[in-house]
Amino acid sequence: MVTRWLNLCLGLLVAQAILPDPVFAKDLPPAVKQKLQQAGIPDSAVGVYVHEIGASQPMIVVNADVAMNPASVMKLLTTYAGLELLGPAYTWPTMLYANGKITDGVLKGDLVIKGYGDPKLDLENFWSLIYRLRQTGLHEISGNLVLDHTHYDIPEDDPGDFDGQPYRTYNILPEALLVNYRTSSVHLFPQPEANKVRAVVDPLPESLHVQNNLKLTQGDCGDWRSALSVDVQKSNEEENNFIITLDGSYSTQCGKRSYLLSLYDSASYTRDLFRRLWTQQGGLFHGDVVIGKAPAGISPIKTYQSPPLVEVIRGINKFSNNIAARQLYLTLGTAGSTRPDKSPATLAKSEAALKQWLTTKQLNFPELIVENGSGLSRKERISAKHMGQILQAAFKSPVMPEFISSLPIAAVDGTMRNRLTGTPVSGMAHMKTGTLYNVVALAGYMLDSSSQRIIVVFFVNHDKADQARRAIDSLLHWIYDRPPQTD
Repeated sequence: MVTRWLNLCLGLLVAQAILPDPVFAKDLPPAVKQKLQQAGIPDSAVGVYVHEIGASQPMIVVNADVAMNPASVMKLLTTYAGLELLGPAYTWPTMLYANGKITDGVLKGDLVIKGYGDPKLDLENFWSLIYRLRQTGLHEISGNLVLDHTHYDIPEDDPGDFDGQPYRTYNILPEALLVNYRTSSVHLFPQPEANKVRAVVDPLPESLHVQNNLKLTQGDCGDWRSALSVDVQKSNEEENNFIITLDGSYSTQCGKRSYLLSLYDSASYTRDLFRRLWTQQGGLFHGDVVIGKAPAGISPIKTYQSPPLVEVIRGINKFSNNIAARQLYLTLGTAGSTRPDKSPATLAKSEAALKQWLTTKQLNFPELIVENGSGLSRKERISAKHMGQILQAAFKSPVMPEFISSLPIAAVDGTMRNRLTGTPVSGMAHMKTGTLYNVVALAGYMLDSSSQRIIVVFFVNHDKADQARRAIDSLLHWIYDRPPQTD
């Protein structure tokens, strides 16, 4: 009996000795390191954190405690906090007031619209707001349209401060009443039969003129924006008149594409759009549009509710909508109130609310810097490890399904639509991307070949960061193909 027991123990020791070692590496895989070296990016410029859900230890940790600029990956923190603090069904109200008497559908006075930060009051939803206003029976406004932005108390910054591009839509600043992001869309249509490119602006105000010098080409579409030259000039005669000159080339292979610009201040933009949509729905408007304040003590004639937060965060994460992220971040400071008039919303209130929320989740991030919640910032910082902890907490949260479904899917949609196509990782990774000058980042969840869920965070802060994509994709391939990890 003793001999049999000794033989059994010896057999177990031998079997254990020949088992493969667990795949666990604090360092980057050789293929990833090689691609970083080929790009001229040192290991010191990257922060990487890779952790299998449920494992006690991460499988890769490289500079994971170093505070780095995450670019738009910071939106993961903002949207997760928003889902937990506000709830997936949260909506933003927009209040409409009649400052005057309404008789037989005619308002003898001003119509006041007060915004509370709706991040999705786009063209379709602004049309819906006007439609519902018309359904109250109102059809004529004798006074002005007054826009009330007082729910926000934030600095009056210059949209061109970030990169000298004040007319690019990613630089739009938050407004409590932001109509259609104040955006003019230049739609481009190739017309090979006429050997030209048609340019259509929507909405097209009378104060905007387009000079189209684009040449139609036959090559690959590629980075079509780089082939364009879009020059915006203010008219010398009228302050709010603009001339857009389109130069360069545009390929037939691109099909229809849209180039977005933000040219007008809130009053000018809303005046033209409101007048156009109100008239289309049979309304009459005799006044102008001005910035003002809703009178105290009167009840709204209509309250318009935005789409729910769960829909808003899909646009924030899948398409990296900066302005919507910034408006959501400002809303965090008013979370917990049942009153929409908990004004004003400030950056300080939002920062305090975010820190308090992290504390309640026992997440201590001393290096964290959040400037506006969108990642469009040179100041924002978080470590790869702490971003990984955010993703771990989100996976255990009741809002996990809504959060993960908001992330771009590799080779399927959003900012990952054209990435990793035709590879085993296609469709297997929900990843938020981030790009700034000297910054490239990616973070999210992926399934490996054994259907294990893996958290991946990869930050690159370097003057050659734009060359890091092959290294990042190589890491995703390595994670997918590796044998299962054992603790």
